[in-house]
Amino acid sequence: MKNLSFAEPLPTTEIDLSLFNISGNRLFLKREDLIHPFVSGNKFRKLKYNLRLADKQGYKTILTFGGAFSNHIAAVAAAGRELNFKTIGIIRGEELESKITENPTLSLAKNCGMQLYFISREAYRQKAEIDFINKLKTQFGDFYLLPEGGTNALAVKGCEEILNEKGLSADYICVSVGTGGTLAGLVVASEENQRVLGFSALKGTFQAKEISKFTSKTNFKITDAYCFGGYGKIDFELVRFINEFKEKTKIPLDPIYTGKMMYGIMDLLKKGHFKENSCIFAVHTGGLQGIAGMNQKLKKKNLPIIE
Repeated sequence: MKNLSFAEPLPTTEIDLSLFNISGNRLFLKREDLIHPFVSGNKFRKLKYNLRLADKQGYKTILTFGGAFSNHIAAVAAAGRELNFKTIGIIRGEELESKITENPTLSLAKNCGMQLYFISREAYRQKAEIDFINKLKTQFGDFYLLPEGGTNALAVKGCEEILNEKGLSADYICVSVGTGGTLAGLVVASEENQRVLGFSALKGTFQAKEISKFTSKTNFKITDAYCFGGYGKIDFELVRFINEFKEKTKIPLDPIYTGKMMYGIMDLLKKGHFKENSCIFAVHTGGLQGIAGMNQKLKKKNLPIIE
């Protein structure tokens, strides 16, 4: 059977909060980013059972969706190369077709053998509609379909496995949120007395509806207070924090997801949001491949880059 694997256990690092002039709590960071260079973090977890099923059902091709700097696109392409699946990426934005070589994520995907198909943003909004999917099957033949971001029931099952003994002993579990699949898995695996806090990487907390599809638990909350204006948006303060965090802890953070989450956790700690003497378990969901693309955008705006 085709299978993705990695060496267990992954390290869970305690962050020395005194380096940030914070005391009274303990913070641990699960290094899911170390799973695989490109199929890292929650992307590995989401793909694990989906690719097993695709192989079991005899599929040779995986088709999925994503934007210009999508970690999901990069991960699917890399996994496909490793496991000998043909991969097709439906990319949002026709203008990107002429900019593949300028885009680190799309270049990576193409170099991994992914066939990139660029469509308009208007057409992209139809990505979940049956008629649109059938047109893609007419064009590309039969394929195993993965939704944007990779979230489905099998993805949630994989994300449940993020929690280990350290996670289960925590008072708070924190994770960044895109489509909501990773958060859903953590909520399912959490204990009722634990609080699961999701930091939305984009405006809104609409992902709560996605969580309710997979569990009836209500011990979670999503905040978009640290989205920095929306998906893929970043400013000088976040860049400064990411660089400071790496300098003090030797741990790199990505600017789309984990960087925003960690910034939010530190801010909430300073504001006394967490009960004193509590244990906070945070998940590093990977996505470090996105730093190169973000630095391109920062340079164009004459802003400091992520070191």
